[in-house]
Amino acid sequence: MDKIVGVVLNGKGKTYFFSSNNLELKKDDTVIVETEKGLQYGQVVVNPYEVTEEDLGSPLKNIIRLTTKDDDKQYLKNQKDSGEALLKAREISHQLSLNMRIIDATYTFDRNQLLFNFLADSRVDFREFAKKLAQIYHTRIELRQIGVRDKAKEIGGIGPCGRFLCCSTFLTDFNSVSINMAKNQMLALNPTKINGVCGRLLCCLNYEDEVYTEMKKGMPSIGQLYKNGEIEGKVTSINLLKRTATIETKNKTLVEVEV
Repeated sequence: MDKIVGVVLNGKGKTYFFSSNNLELKKDDTVIVETEKGLQYGQVVVNPYEVTEEDLGSPLKNIIRLTTKDDDKQYLKNQKDSGEALLKAREISHQLSLNMRIIDATYTFDRNQLLFNFLADSRVDFREFAKKLAQIYHTRIELRQIGVRDKAKEIGGIGPCGRFLCCSTFLTDFNSVSINMAKNQMLALNPTKINGVCGRLLCCLNYEDEVYTEMKKGMPSIGQLYKNGEIEGKVTSINLLKRTATIETKNKTLVEVEV
């Protein structure tokens, strides 16, 4: 058996799981963890729980230790320096006339790497850009092109529902969203209604899709011919919550029937 915990790195993004390394941990503890990119500062968001080796599959990286006051100071310094690096990187990209928009900059905890996320409409030759940054910061520079959904997650905003964006508050992964989900929920296929601030389909179309699929079982389809006793005609609309269908009869009258 091994105890694993869920950790968010650098205060944002998805939840990663690490071996507790026999440390006594609880939710909201701040920790130093081992990652492929080096040491990172994180916060426990999922309390430790036991899993078997069979369920675990491949071994997880370890929690190195709980943070100390010095670690906290180092993290705050990294945050401050990352902000300054972001401004400098934007200045250099402008000087080089690169068609890219740099969204954020992040140091790893041990400062062995400085990561920049950017948006671009096409492929960007950033070799000279990375070279100039490496000369200034004397560490490994990584540039990662991200999509418009990632941009919305980083920047945040208010959705059409009037609440803060799901992606910038609690969503940790972007699940696939298709236009069929909007059709399944009988929504008007108006881009201004079903697209989020990122311009892509609303993530929340995922939330109720399974319920609508279940509720449609046994219901007639719109356009289907319906006959029950004296009522005969074509289905023009359905109400899943009331489980009723509106029938247009041969004499053009509308009749609501229970399904």
